[in-house]
Amino acid sequence: MAESADFESLVAQHYGPLYQFAFSLTRNEPDACDLTQQTFCIWAAKGHQLRDISKVKTWLFTTLHREFLGSRRRQTRFPHLELEQAEAELPAVSPVSANRLDAAQVLEALARLDEIYQAPVSLFYLQDNSYNEISEILDVPLGTVKSRLARGLGRLHQLLTDNAAGAQPPPPRL
Repeated sequence: MAESADFESLVAQHYGPLYQFAFSLTRNEPDACDLTQQTFCIWAAKGHQLRDISKVKTWLFTTLHREFLGSRRRQTRFPHLELEQAEAELPAVSPVSANRLDAAQVLEALARLDEIYQAPVSLFYLQDNSYNEISEILDVPLGTVKSRLARGLGRLHQLLTDNAAGAQPPPPRL
């Protein structure tokens, strides 16, 4: 009970200045709120490691700044794109070829995909997992999941259109 009271008094004392600092960095109210909350979550998990309690304010501001920098690095490495922005990168499927496909053909083509692409495509389209869930399941970064999905879909499209055109499928890669 005393720990929760200490935590609440710490939040009450430092929330305003931390939020103002976060807002000055992000220039966005929701991001500043998230950043401030994340800082207090980290304090709740790791604050007990601080040896000199008089340095709590410095610790909180440093942690908030590091979280901000980390989020900016992630945004740079894995930018968020709307579907319309990535439309040029998506494979084009003609309505004629889409109408000729059936589930058995798609599953057969999926089985011929390289294993590295097979898992993300299956998890996303057959199991309805999100990118984040696939990232956790496969233990790979989110950007890797997205690139494997894009490449896997491109290869799947190629296999299906070759199959629809009557071309012989290439032997599976080993």
